[in-house]
Amino acid sequence: MLQDILKIIFAILAGGLIGIERENVHRPAGFRTHILVCVGSTLVMMTSEYIYDIYYKGHANIDVARLGAQVISGIGFLGAGTIIKDGATVKGLTTAATLWAVACIGLAIGIGYYKGAFLATAAVYLTLILLKKFEVRFVSKGILRSITVEGHNLKSSIQKIDSILTAHSVTIKDIKFIHEETEKVCYKVLVLPDTSINQLITELYLIEGVNRVTFE
Repeated sequence: MLQDILKIIFAILAGGLIGIERENVHRPAGFRTHILVCVGSTLVMMTSEYIYDIYYKGHANIDVARLGAQVISGIGFLGAGTIIKDGATVKGLTTAATLWAVACIGLAIGIGYYKGAFLATAAVYLTLILLKKFEVRFVSKGILRSITVEGHNLKSSIQKIDSILTAHSVTIKDIKFIHEETEKVCYKVLVLPDTSINQLITELYLIEGVNRVTFE
């Protein structure tokens, strides 16, 4: 009984630690979700052991990992729910991966492989915390987005718009000027993850002649 309690506590701590990081960056699956996934997968492996000990030990040759295998493949339904298409980009892949990893950690805890569970928890947490800074600085090339500026007499303001985008480390990939009832300038740009979008839009609104700015 004591060992079962310790397994559940370990699962709560491991899932909660990783979930806190996801919660802090405002992801759809956060603190409680990761705890529930980890505890649930731990219980699956504990149940497998229980079934084997009570009904099959010494009487039949069964695979105690069978239920655990279903968790690894079945967690995809929850991971898919965290993946969101946002314009030209896709968000939530990292959170989906952490849910899958937490499920695997729970399986390790449930079967009593504490050393592996501890090392995996530490590896996942450090990857989320430390490597995120590395990725932003050295790996990330930006996210492809669209900025549309509407107003009047925008041709004379193109240089000002370009300078504001450059000041915010936004790389312009394409410019499309559309003249309908109102003038529109559509920019296809690469935006770094740490760019302050609200500040960028505010500065664009301050340009004379700009009536509307949309960001997709």
